[in-house]
Amino acid sequence: MTQHFTDLARRAAADGHVCAQEVLALRRQGWDDGVITRDEAEALFAINNVIGSSDIEWVDFFVEAIVHFVLNGTEPKYQCDDSEAAWLIVQIDHDGMVESMAELEVITRIIERAENVPLRLKDYAIAQIENEVFSGVGPTRCGGELSDAHITSAEANILRRVIFGSGGHGPASVSQSEAEMLFRLKDKTLDSQNAPEWEKLFLDGAANYLKGFTFQNAQLDHSRMKQLEEFMDDNQANVGRFIGRVVREMPQVANNFGKVFGRKQSAPTIAEQADAGEAVTAQENAWLNAMIEKDGELDDLERRLLKRLSEED
Repeated sequence: MTQHFTDLARRAAADGHVCAQEVLALRRQGWDDGVITRDEAEALFAINNVIGSSDIEWVDFFVEAIVHFVLNGTEPKYQCDDSEAAWLIVQIDHDGMVESMAELEVITRIIERAENVPLRLKDYAIAQIENEVFSGVGPTRCGGELSDAHITSAEANILRRVIFGSGGHGPASVSQSEAEMLFRLKDKTLDSQNAPEWEKLFLDGAANYLKGFTFQNAQLDHSRMKQLEEFMDDNQANVGRFIGRVVREMPQVANNFGKVFGRKQSAPTIAEQADAGEAVTAQENAWLNAMIEKDGELDDLERRLLKRLSEED
């Protein structure tokens, strides 16, 4: 498939466009084996960097192909390791910014679909959106429209997908850094005409951080997942030795074994963890007070957040 991509990259550089027929040809002739190599993925980025407009056929193909390469190019599937994240950021950040919605969609979809992604990739995506809100320029601004700082529907929707994506801090779980980012965006855009989706995202995100909970081992990192898959493929593996190692490394699993074999269960149940998460701790309350007092006033969104927290108690 590389030759097809090389030829297309040369034509795209010449006329700055990829037509629907060329994308269809790539799908039929270039991707018939369902495999994308790194050279081919980099050729796709080269094409995306030179085309002047992004037709829907190209964007769909570009996003689909890059996501497939990152999540399925190596074992284990649906994992994005540190080297893959670093490669992706280099491809996108070659000029210091995300240039197109296609590139932003690639990152977002990887975080949505992956079982786990490195923190640096998620932080990178969020930083790009935050920079666009503060600068008024970026791919979510209709090609770079200058404007006062405000939050568009596109930005709110992408932020929601990244923050609550399965490959992030935890499935449907918000971290402290993400909650603090939401407060920064709120403070910056208080007097702006933000999209309706923003208010719900702020309330959902801040409330989730304060009243949600995350499993300590909700996600296995890339190397651990690879070990597990290698074990499953090894017919000669010692099951007893493997289970013993898992028990030592994952305390909550050890407690489940204890329950099965009659030993006293010491770890809290899921319901107990959820109940504990619902309670706003003294530390969380101090954090919330600091966030509210940072700009010296209690604004409408903060009032609505406090009301929501009190109603959920």
